[in-house]
Amino acid sequence: MNAVLLQFVFALTAVSACCGQSAVAWPEKPVPSTSKQVAILENKRLNESSGLALSVRDPSIFWTSNDSGGEPCVFAIDRSGKTRAKVRVRDAANFDWEDIASGKDEQGTPTLFIGDIGDNLYIRASIQVYQIHEPEISAAGQPVAETETAAPQIWRANYPDGKYNAESLLVHPQTRRLYVLTKSDDGKCALYAFPQTLQPKVSMVLEKVADLTFPKLIRAGKRPHDNCMTTAACFSPDGSRMVVSTYSSLYEWLLPKEKSLAEALKEAPVRIEPQLLRQLEGVCYDSDSRTLWIISEHLPTPLIRITR
Repeated sequence: MNAVLLQFVFALTAVSACCGQSAVAWPEKPVPSTSKQVAILENKRLNESSGLALSVRDPSIFWTSNDSGGEPCVFAIDRSGKTRAKVRVRDAANFDWEDIASGKDEQGTPTLFIGDIGDNLYIRASIQVYQIHEPEISAAGQPVAETETAAPQIWRANYPDGKYNAESLLVHPQTRRLYVLTKSDDGKCALYAFPQTLQPKVSMVLEKVADLTFPKLIRAGKRPHDNCMTTAACFSPDGSRMVVSTYSSLYEWLLPKEKSLAEALKEAPVRIEPQLLRQLEGVCYDSDSRTLWIISEHLPTPLIRITR
């Protein structure tokens, strides 16, 4: 075996070892982008904002919630950082709410999906997603009184191959299928899908879609393995893109219509380097399916817009 061929084999082996079954070519250099802090959330109760979703009713509004141990409430915020609604989810408990996604139900009603999917200790027999109609939003400048939802629909599920921590919940805008992306310290994770037809009152078995292994990456102000840990994910409103956030980076895949989601995730994503945040925990697309918004845990809570 000549030296050139030997180097190629070694390189291929290294890529396979790093990326596991995903075999994704992970980019180190980011694509050009601009991050702008648009607002600081005025509501100090949002001190562990985990997850961000664009409103279907009003695309000038976002929905978010606090992490584990917080009230079982969702908050509507506008682009000036003002709270426009606080809504308590009836009969719910915030065991470990980690992400929130927006979409429509089978009747076309704007809907929110709240991912109670965190499991840092790997002890949960099942995860759950609360589904509620997207609440009405208070008029700008009006007092914000706490309201309560009707009883939510609760979808319970378990992984087919163990127990995992997760912080990323996605809802496909066309198929309405729910997905969960797991999280680990070493970057090895997987995307799982709920059954296309959801079953109430039982724990459904999730279907593995793809294995991914997010890489370590050196960035000033972050530890290399911060780039391994997935913290949020979202499909674009037109279904053409998917973004995943880590504590250091955003990774975005194109989703061609002629490819399955599993096939699309085998291709190399682009890497976007956002403004450095203390703990990036939420990401979503704007209505143009290209502009991105991110949010961070811990006060003061910034709302960041990313354009390319």
